[in-house]
Amino acid sequence: MKGYMYILKCSNKTYYTGSTKYLEKRVKQHQNEQGANYTKKHQPVELVYFEEFDRIDRAFYREKQVQGWSNKKKEALIEGEFEKLKELSECKNESHFLK
Repeated sequence: MKGYMYILKCSNKTYYTGSTKYLEKRVKQHQNEQGANYTKKHQPVELVYFEEFDRIDRAFYREKQVQGWSNKKKEALIEGEFEKLKELSECKNESHFLK
């Protein structure tokens, strides 16, 4: 069964990342405050990105991957600026950056 990884933009300008088998139904649930607690508190929400997978477990894996990303990296994905993803993934803290 197909699955979807999706990103919602919340009213506080943050992003919520989720996965589902039924994208349209799940987005409506979030918009009607029947979704996650986070989206209930940050209404309204807007679907800004999604990816379709042939299996829900692959969508769930992708959700977990993207959830760990910074807002800047999520924005690059949403905007289709794939060349920025590698740069935004690089560790910039002093212990790694100086090496």
